[in-house]
Amino acid sequence: MLKIRAGRLSPAAMDALAEYQRDVDAQDTYRERVSRAKTRFSRYNRKTNATFAAVRAKLAEMCGGTRRCMYCEDSVADEVEHFRPKDLYPDVVFAWRNYLYACGPCNGGKNNRFSVVEAGTGELVDVTRRRGARVTPPREGAAALIDPRRENPLDFIILDLQDTFEFTPLADAGTVEFRRADYTIEVLRLNERDYVREARKNAMVSYEARLARYVELRNGDALEHDVVQVKRCIQRSPHPTVWAEMKRQHARLGSLATLFRAAPEALDF
Repeated sequence: MLKIRAGRLSPAAMDALAEYQRDVDAQDTYRERVSRAKTRFSRYNRKTNATFAAVRAKLAEMCGGTRRCMYCEDSVADEVEHFRPKDLYPDVVFAWRNYLYACGPCNGGKNNRFSVVEAGTGELVDVTRRRGARVTPPREGAAALIDPRRENPLDFIILDLQDTFEFTPLADAGTVEFRRADYTIEVLRLNERDYVREARKNAMVSYEARLARYVELRNGDALEHDVVQVKRCIQRSPHPTVWAEMKRQHARLGSLATLFRAAPEALDF
């Protein structure tokens, strides 16, 4: 899970989203705004809608690898996901800044779960609306979930590259940063799916092999085109967080330290 590079929608698409949002905002009560947000998003979020075709195309460009989920990086991203759930925050249901591209397992698992950081105490407060509960605005507060469009997740979490291939919080237990990291890992089920952990492990093997091939070609008589192709393959491979962690942790991982000493420029790939 990495910080998502910025992407700008066309003025026409932004104008259309703003018009959709004005329709939601015009409703008299919060309950009505929530209802309108859900029905209007279902109506417009279709491949036949030019605005959402543009949204999906731009989000796909912003994905790591080849249209991988912005959360787990393992499955194909095919669902427009609201970082702040539309059931709770109808005021950003059509906000471009609130959109991510996710796979079904991540989007479905997150669903409408959401917590905020309580000012003063730093405790996380669950604002998820339970089924049958009154439709009232959630408590105000900063998002507990790490937002990859605004924050760098690797400032909060680290990936074990030697054994479990699981994420753990970077900060000390008891801190707000630890709570947010732990909450993000749990809500997105980043460690629960064994096939994702296995895919990360395989990705590291693949990255290491490609980096070794890059060094071999660069130091040999290979054409520049062939060297560049291997570099591009590294940059477009699945699970880019694994590559980012390999660069961050290489100095304390023997075989990686040797490879990156041979190709220090790869730290900028």
